[in-house]
Order: sequence, then C-alpha cells, then structure tokens
Amino acid sequence: MRSVRMRILVTLLVLAVVGIGGWQLLPSQENKNKTITVGTTDAVTSLDPAGAYDAGSWALFSNVFQSLLTFEPDGVEPVPDAAKSCGFQGSGLKTYQCTLREGITFPSGRKMTAEDVKYSFDRVKKIDSDVGPAPLFSTLGSVTADNATTVTFHLSSSDATFPLKVATGAGSIVDKDKYPAGALRKDSGVDGTGPYTLTSYTKDKKADLAPYKSYQGYLSGTGRPVELRYYADAQKLSSAWQDKEVDVATRTLPPSMQAELNPSDPNQRVTESDSPETRNLYLNTRANSPLHDVRVRRAMAWLVNREELAATVYKGTVDPLYSLIPAGITGHTTSFFDTYPTQSVKKARELLTQAGVTLPVRFTFGYGKKRGSGAEEAAALKKQLEAGGLFKVDVQGYEWTDFQKRWAAGKMDAWAVGWVGDYPDADTFGSPLVGTGSTLSTGYSNKVVDSLILDSQQYPDRSRAANDFRDIQADVAADVPLIPLWQRKEYVVSVEDVGGGQYLTDATGVFRLWRLNWI
Repeated sequence: MRSVRMRILVTLLVLAVVGIGGWQLLPSQENKNKTITVGTTDAVTSLDPAGAYDAGSWALFSNVFQSLLTFEPDGVEPVPDAAKSCGFQGSGLKTYQCTLREGITFPSGRKMTAEDVKYSFDRVKKIDSDVGPAPLFSTLGSVTADNATTVTFHLSSSDATFPLKVATGAGSIVDKDKYPAGALRKDSGVDGTGPYTLTSYTKDKKADLAPYKSYQGYLSGTGRPVELRYYADAQKLSSAWQDKEVDVATRTLPPSMQAELNPSDPNQRVTESDSPETRNLYLNTRANSPLHDVRVRRAMAWLVNREELAATVYKGTVDPLYSLIPAGITGHTTSFFDTYPTQSVKKARELLTQAGVTLPVRFTFGYGKKRGSGAEEAAALKKQLEAGGLFKVDVQGYEWTDFQKRWAAGKMDAWAVGWVGDYPDADTFGSPLVGTGSTLSTGYSNKVVDSLILDSQQYPDRSRAANDFRDIQADVAADVPLIPLWQRKEYVVSVEDVGGGQYLTDATGVFRLWRLNWI
C-alpha cells in the first residue's frame, strides 16, 4: 500500500508505577508463549496476494509473507527484508535491482530464489484480479531472475515510488511450487516466509498465527503466538472487548466507543494516532450512469456536508476531508473546499438545469454492510443529497466481497469506500484512485491527470512532486470522479498487560503483530 513524511501523531497512554524494577518490564515466563488475541472488523477477502487489495488481507500478509523491502515503524524509506540490498541501476529510475538475503526457506524447506520473486510479481500482473493489486505495478514492464539471488525489475517509465510499492502486500513473495501461475490459490493454506505461519484459518472467524522459526529477514524477533478474530461489525467488536474475549481491539471500533475511551482507566491501554486512511464517495462516470455528466457530479459536490457527517455519524472521531490527498501528506490541498466552499442547493440546481436532466436525478448508492458506520453514513448522505428535491437516492448495503465485485463491474452509480494509504507518499492516492483503470473502477480517465501522475513519479526528492499533486487535486475537484468525505483517526485499545499496540497503526500500512508482547 509510499518519499514524504506523514505526520503521525501517536500518543500511547499507559500507567507508570513509580518504583517498578526493570526486570518487571520483561514478560513473565508463564506469559512467554501465551497467545495474544486481537479483534478486528477488517475481513480477509483472499489469502492469495494476487487476489486482494484491502486492509484486512494486507494486514495478514504483513505477518505471513515477506516482501523484498519493508518499513520501520513510522518509516519513510523502505529497508531490506527478504532482500539483502536493493537499488536503482544507472540513470532514469527505470531499472531496479535486488539481491536476496541468504538462508530464507519456505515452510516446505525449499530455499527461496530470485525465480520465486519473479514468479510472484509476474502472477500478480498475469492474473490481474478485479480486486487485486495489479494496478499498483502499472509502471512495471518485466522482471528477470538474473541468477539465484539477483532479480531485476524493468520499468516502463521512471518511477521513484517503485521501491515503496515493492514494500507493500502487493510485493509478497510466494512459493512458486504452491501457487498456480495463472489463477488464484483457492485453499486455506499460506506458504510464505514472514515472521508468522498460518496454522489454521476459518473465513470471517479467525486466523491462528505461530512464530515462524525459520524466519530470516529484517526483524530481530518473531513475537508471540497471535489469534486474529474477525467480527462482522464494529458493535460486535465492541461487545467482544467489553466481554474480555480479546486482548487487543482495533479497526474498527464504533464511534461511540472511540469517543468514550478513557486513558485513565487502569484496565486498558489506549493508542490514538493520526491516520492516512480516507473515505470517499466514488461516482460512476461511465456513459450508462446518470452521473456521467460532470455537471451532475459537481451538483452532488455542492450538497455534501462533511462537518455534519463527522459530528453526527462519527461523534467527532474523524476529520472532514476536502481533497484527494489527506492532511499530513506532502502535496495535500483543500481543492474541494476551494471549489465548493459551502453546501448550496441553489448552485446544485443551476448545474442540473444546465445539464438538462430530469429532476430528481435518480441513482443507486452502495455501501459495505456491517463495516463501521456505513449504514448510518449512507442514510445521512442520502438526506443531504436529496435536499431540495434534486436527487433521489436508492441506498443498498452489500456483503463486503459482493460489494467489491459490484464496484469493479460498474454495477452501482455511487459507493462509499475507505482507502488506507499503501505507503507514506501522496502517490498512493493518485493512480489507484484517479488514474485510468483505477482500483475503484469509476470509469474515470483524464490524460492530463495520467500525465501528472507519471511526472510526479520521476522525483526521488518527493517534495518536488508537490506541484504535480496540487494540479491533480484541482483537476479531480473539477471532474468529480469522487467526493472526499473524511480522514480517520486510528484507535487501538489493549488490556493493561499487553504492550506494543502502537505498532499496529501508522502510515506505512504494516500491521506489526510481532511487536505485541505481554508485560
């Protein structure tokens, strides 16, 4: 899922007891191998890295697979993991080469080679799943395994952000003997070389993780056994926390619980951090959609009240967002505030009159059921968009996997989806969201935006790309393939004797379960 610095404000609220000896800060022997239970609402859509591009799947991938590169907590530049070293070759930022670390073996006992790396990247591109990460490698032309330990990536255009993409879940290295070249693996097994092995998995229920004793990579340790429990919605996760079914709860807690988290409670630890996660209302720009005319989409932009959403639906636990790129990322602007500063039924009506459409404009609006506050948010947006009788919104919730397939196939006119930044760079909000063939499949294509995205990727000094990102955001505000809604604050709550919760959330997109520990 990333080189500029994301301002991550992490406040870890813990109890400090005066006079505790240093030996007491270490885990007791009886807790050394005790399983830590983590609850989340982020479901896994696929165990195959070629078939998933969502937060829940990538959170698991962070732990059971290795990429050539990874990120340190709050890191900006990737560091070698499965690789011993990586770097661009020659000039032009079009040839990137990595040398593998020695001694990495798959669970089968077979040694990882450069052929496995080539195979992993090739199959992501070849399978090109509708809900997979192939769009992330739009600049990747081909991969060669030069020998057993050297792999070279040949890019179609200069891309200073390519190492950041390699460090994501899309760069997960699989055992070429266990994964088919042209299709997704269908069973519930995982053959990776990450700090954990997946010992058992029940879809939408739980994943049991045990430290991988043969791990060789950047990490110094592989942590405690972990059981990930998946909950259907935020309220069920909240109930599980209240009933002490989990030791750690994160992603996503209900706004009412987040608003009431008490850092002085001696029975819990609370981490609150700024997050690069955004939520947008995506609009179908295809000719068969009632939202095809840009004036209709601009009219919608005049009717959305982000402050009201943040204050009522989310109890002040999110911040209103006015552009494609979130606050804290270099290149952020307020292009939607500049263009649509206040809610205006009058301006919306003028645009629809110019478009010559029949009022009210009827369109479908989908959201993922049982994830966060999707239903409440959809109801609030419906009310805002139907102001003045200009629109008639048919709202429908869908099971998450079905929801993904529907937006990929263009079967909805509008849909609200959260987007977790893949890496700490504004580029992760560019091509995947508004480039031609984007992951969110709005049908939007603008040659100027595509050109600006490519231009922005040529600068190793990422601050030099800020002007390109400013222009991209201005074009998006004018074309309205999406309407920014809000930017999340992230919360992790854990029981008093589990530390490391702060390492589960930062701008790098790495879900570091191995940093959890008994205290």
